[in-house]
Amino acid sequence: MTAVGTGRRVLVIGLDCAEPTLVFEQWRSELPTLNRLLTHGTFGRLRSSDPPITVPAWASMLSGLDPGQLGFYGFRNRRDYSYEGMTIASGASVKADRVWDVAGKAGKRSVVVGVPQTYPVKPMEGWLVSCFLTPPGAEKFTWPPELKDEIGQVLDGAPYEVDVHNFRTDNKAQLLADLYRMTDKRFKVLHHLLHKPWDFGMVVEMGTDRIHHGFWAFMDPRHRNYVPGNPFENAIRDYYRHVDRLIGELLAQVGDDTLVMVVSDHGAKPMMGAFCINEWLIGQGLLVLKEYPEAQVPLEKCEVDWSRTKVWGSGGYYARMHFNVKGREPQGIIPRAEYNAFVDEMIQRLHATTDQHGRLLGTTAVAPARIYRQTVNIPPDLMVYFGDLSWRALGSVGGGKVHTFENDTGPDDANHDWHGIFIIDDPRRDLGGRRLDGLQLQQVAPTILTALGVPVPPTMTAPVIAWD
Repeated sequence: MTAVGTGRRVLVIGLDCAEPTLVFEQWRSELPTLNRLLTHGTFGRLRSSDPPITVPAWASMLSGLDPGQLGFYGFRNRRDYSYEGMTIASGASVKADRVWDVAGKAGKRSVVVGVPQTYPVKPMEGWLVSCFLTPPGAEKFTWPPELKDEIGQVLDGAPYEVDVHNFRTDNKAQLLADLYRMTDKRFKVLHHLLHKPWDFGMVVEMGTDRIHHGFWAFMDPRHRNYVPGNPFENAIRDYYRHVDRLIGELLAQVGDDTLVMVVSDHGAKPMMGAFCINEWLIGQGLLVLKEYPEAQVPLEKCEVDWSRTKVWGSGGYYARMHFNVKGREPQGIIPRAEYNAFVDEMIQRLHATTDQHGRLLGTTAVAPARIYRQTVNIPPDLMVYFGDLSWRALGSVGGGKVHTFENDTGPDDANHDWHGIFIIDDPRRDLGGRRLDGLQLQQVAPTILTALGVPVPPTMTAPVIAWD
């Protein structure tokens, strides 16, 4: 059956990085609110964007466009074809209309809190509190601007927190305290805003992402650093219970005239190690340094011999590989006529990468130009997922090792996984807890608009999720 426009209010609760195996299976019985939605509504695993990274996944979900059409391929993107220029994909990078923009043009008002890439703040129909990319101390983090003062009153003068100060820390007790404080403030503000007149409401809670990265090794026996009986073994489960209770209180406020969705942009899995991409490229003879560093440093601090370098890489939960193409990069050496063949050669080389014991990692690599409808701005030449995302990519150079188990940006226990969660519930109808298969996050935007009774723009080409 195909979902039809209801013209009712829609509330979307976004839990960044919420993992389907934890919500749907492992802890379902301990999460009474989510369990009720799963039992009464419909649900399924939601395939993330390629790459499965917060930026661009949320923007892709809410615009219905793929990352190539959006023109950003992760947090950091090449500004131009120079060797140095990288920029952060902030809200200013999002040129496409997202759900609340489309709904606003149809006369619908929205409440939006914490959705990634909403800073810098843009005018909209309704009320908005910006996201974790908001700079510390920013004055203009709300729409309308005077909403900032209202939030200050709601929080009794305490500062609103867009994110925890540092989730890659060894001070786990402090991180836990910071997470609970941040989350409680966000839901308190949301309760206040939902008393305003609105048609579409959405919040994204970043705490679910931060606690995965900070504590996954403490709960998962598959992780190499897991120690049974450690004091933080239940930290993630207890936090999920806490968020479940906050969601329950929220739903009690909105009543049964509101369709509810719970979504995440990607999932999570234990991080087994880090693959040093630039060390590997040096070993392959594809990256040449004029002088090898004595200590581990970012590649940007090394002097690269570009006249003899074919490829360099950027690290993160996935790797971006950039080719030094003749006539494109300042000192390019790969002839354009050989570009496609070189893409294929690199994919094969990456597929053959191994772990520290010489076993195949299961690495995959994709060329943006081959998977997106178009590639706006400057995509990487390849996006690489080491060990199918069980390993992260480390871009630093020094030490001579291809495999490492320390992260160059601080302690981090988890990597992203391909599937997040999708749950939809109509409080007025029992949908029977049916499980949906084959969902992809670009389907969410047209599904929301259809539920709101707003025409779906022709740019949103993914099919509406047949949830009813």
